[in-house]
Amino acid sequence: MGATLYEPINVYKPLAPDIGIVDGPLEYLTVGGIKLPLPFTTRMTVVHLSSGDLFLHSPIKFDARLAEELQGVGRVRHLVSPNQFHYAHIGEWSAAFPDTIAWASPRVRQRARARHVDIDFKRDLEANPPEEWRREIDQVLFPGGYFKEFIFSTRRRGR
Repeated sequence: MGATLYEPINVYKPLAPDIGIVDGPLEYLTVGGIKLPLPFTTRMTVVHLSSGDLFLHSPIKFDARLAEELQGVGRVRHLVSPNQFHYAHIGEWSAAFPDTIAWASPRVRQRARARHVDIDFKRDLEANPPEEWRREIDQVLFPGGYFKEFIFSTRRRGR
């Protein structure tokens, strides 16, 4: 039995004030240039910051209609790679939104170069959250040996 999608895809789904998800199309694992018959689902988290900027965690494949929908929510600004495996579509979003900041997690620059994925990572994620979201999103680097991942959690904001 193959993977199934969380319909509808490429549609912003609000979960709570200022946070939502977008389920994307199926992706396939590629090893040595060969696409394996191992589909997996994709999902992006969207956080609307008080500045009006959007924080896109693990951006899914770019879709123009989705991009237009998100612009109605806020300004697409932060493209965040939480680990060295969730970065593949950041370049597509950067091309569509040149004023974005692409955030690199540990080892993601090397992985992207090795796979000939052209992404201009402008900033590196560090142990402490950057000024851009420090008051609204906490982050911690889960060490995990070779596989390091940033874990994010939103803080409640008074309305």
